[in-house]
Amino acid sequence: MSVRSKLCIFVAGLLVLDQVVKIWIKTHMMIGDEFNVFGDWFKIHFIENNGMAFGMGAENGQTGKILLSIFRIGAVAAIGWYISRLVKEKAPTGVIFSFVLIFCGAVGNILDSMFYGLLFNDSHMQVASFLPEGGGYAPFLQGKVVDMLYFPLFSGYLPEWVPFWGNEYFEFFRPVFNLADSYITVGVILLILFYRSFFSSKKLKG
Repeated sequence: MSVRSKLCIFVAGLLVLDQVVKIWIKTHMMIGDEFNVFGDWFKIHFIENNGMAFGMGAENGQTGKILLSIFRIGAVAAIGWYISRLVKEKAPTGVIFSFVLIFCGAVGNILDSMFYGLLFNDSHMQVASFLPEGGGYAPFLQGKVVDMLYFPLFSGYLPEWVPFWGNEYFEFFRPVFNLADSYITVGVILLILFYRSFFSSKKLKG
């Protein structure tokens, strides 16, 4: 089996996993619903956002949402082209693997933005239905990204002596995210920690 075939299978597997989890959440939970997975430090907590990573919203209206989606589609196309080039140049497997993770994460969230508004109705105060009779909650490219992974590892109040934030309540880790976000994060961390030398050598050769 060729490297490209293996990569295609790997990409398909990651995307299917991401979408299966999101669709299950969307069709079984309402916005704000949660349940514990392990104690109080790992929860499934359902939220949606307009397309930013780790539950951050993009409050720019429909135009901003469409522009964000188009930008991300362009970025995914560029990453896909670069992965093809890395394979052709026989780059280290770890470098290719890292970029494939980033690619899968970006595609996973783009699929939500492109199609979820068409395929599902709203999740506020109800569990969404797949292909509802009245149509979806948003047009093409204006769907919301489903997030659910929540790790409030510890929380409490900061000591009084902490500048600016003394006595304020804090929680770590607060962002709610999804598998696609995790793919991107792991890919970027791997590149930073283990493969900076690869890019340095390419720069020197250039």
